[in-house]
Amino acid sequence: MGRVVLVTGVSRHLGARAAEKLLDDPGVDRVIGVDPAPPGYAPGRVEYVAADLHDDSVSRVVRDSGADTVLHLGLATAPESAEGRTESQANHVLGTMQLLAACQRSTTVRRLVVRSSAAVYGAAAHSAELYTEDLRARDIPRSAYAQDAAEVERHTRGLARRRPDMSVAVLRLANLIGPSMETPLARYFGLRVVPTVRGYDPRMQFIHEDDAVEALSLMAVGDGAGVFNVAAPGAIPLSQCLRRAGRPGVAMPERGLRMLRGLARRGRIDYSPEQLRLLCSDRVMDVSKLQRTVGWSPAYTSQETFEAFLAERGVDGDGPKNGRERGRDRDRSPVIHRVRAAVGRS
Repeated sequence: MGRVVLVTGVSRHLGARAAEKLLDDPGVDRVIGVDPAPPGYAPGRVEYVAADLHDDSVSRVVRDSGADTVLHLGLATAPESAEGRTESQANHVLGTMQLLAACQRSTTVRRLVVRSSAAVYGAAAHSAELYTEDLRARDIPRSAYAQDAAEVERHTRGLARRRPDMSVAVLRLANLIGPSMETPLARYFGLRVVPTVRGYDPRMQFIHEDDAVEALSLMAVGDGAGVFNVAAPGAIPLSQCLRRAGRPGVAMPERGLRMLRGLARRGRIDYSPEQLRLLCSDRVMDVSKLQRTVGWSPAYTSQETFEAFLAERGVDGDGPKNGRERGRDRDRSPVIHRVRAAVGRS
């Protein structure tokens, strides 16, 4: 009899694709997709079950399904607003605790894979070294999302200690981007005027959505335990990303991020300073441990990932190509002046 895999977060793009990918594995018999809200697509061969991660319904799903493998993708890519700490805590940490408790009580679950984020490494102004899985953050992550990711990992390590018979893996994903995904990072590069931090040109490391799906599905049916970085080789300076995307950057002092928070809350820009700090951290991860464990390497480098993202949005590497984007370009000057006036030039 083949595996029975339970996947959380199937209402979102990444979860849906990972669930479908698992069904292509000959060693998998069933895939049960779990989410509080029904997916906005036909689930196909995936068996969808509505289960809220904040009550005991997920325990019933784990128990009744007889799942031997759990792939937890319920951790969102980033908070949607600068004010979402309480909601983020409830949605990510408390929900994960419910799932981990259900796995601990289960008599059938033998494999657990939890999605995490590179944000747990914290932010370094400039770091020449590659971040390996055993490297601790130099400081406590300041964004709510990064703190939640770190707490999810802490609870997952606790389960691994209590259930040594269970194979547990944590995957720290780099900035996820791709032609079909709408993420905070995609919205960041889609801004008419992109805020940056003065004197700071961080290296951006990505993971293509196709490679992320491949890594998640391979690890779900594998047996590698511990923490694994998931990222594309190489990195691109943020300034180069903006040039290729045809987006003007507005450099602001660190204190200007506080003003940016006010603009975000009033709806003047679609980005929060917490997201800016998270996505512009200068960290490049070493992915050799994942490659050694599953014998797999990403198909895309970071540069190729970003180029694929731009191509899907009608950008040829020298700026927008379509008329709508050119029209937006003509409207950028007033926006630039408003942002500069808000954050100051000194």
